[in-house]
Amino acid sequence: MTAGGEHLSDAAETPGRLIVVMGVSGSGKTSVAEALAQRLSLPFLEGDQLHPPANVEKMSKGVPLTDTDRWPWLDRIGDRLHAASAAGEGIVVSCSALKRAYRNRLRAAAGDNLSFLFLDGSRDLLLARMQARRNHFMPASLLDSQFATLEDPTGERGVVTVSIDAPLETIVENGIRKLSLA
Repeated sequence: MTAGGEHLSDAAETPGRLIVVMGVSGSGKTSVAEALAQRLSLPFLEGDQLHPPANVEKMSKGVPLTDTDRWPWLDRIGDRLHAASAAGEGIVVSCSALKRAYRNRLRAAAGDNLSFLFLDGSRDLLLARMQARRNHFMPASLLDSQFATLEDPTGERGVVTVSIDAPLETIVENGIRKLSLA
């Protein structure tokens, strides 16, 4: 809704809309995706819950994942996106989707109705966030490997970028506004 209370574009609120909230660790993917799903009345899927236990164990020990580690995880997320699309339903998923090949794999699984909301922020802000969180399997020591893996999605089809240097509600509002234009 805008400050006047009217709804933003229906394009962002289409029931069959598939949205992946992406970015490096600490960017707020889960918080933004949950809030976005709630605002759009869509189900939310925490992509990290689909990691095989071996991936979680590696990350917990500070070992970066390889592409080989990530493919089965991305396929599980792709399966969920495909199922939602096939049922004519929407979903909001949190998933780092750091490389273009990962995003293309998700696009291939989901079809044409997939959008990415890229949460962009400075290394300093992300490091501070990661150091402040508790009970998360991803240690702050892996932030640099996340940045090294990240292939900036700016300019890719279906990708909108939102700065994370704002309160959660502002990030979500900006995301909805930009998604309605995508």
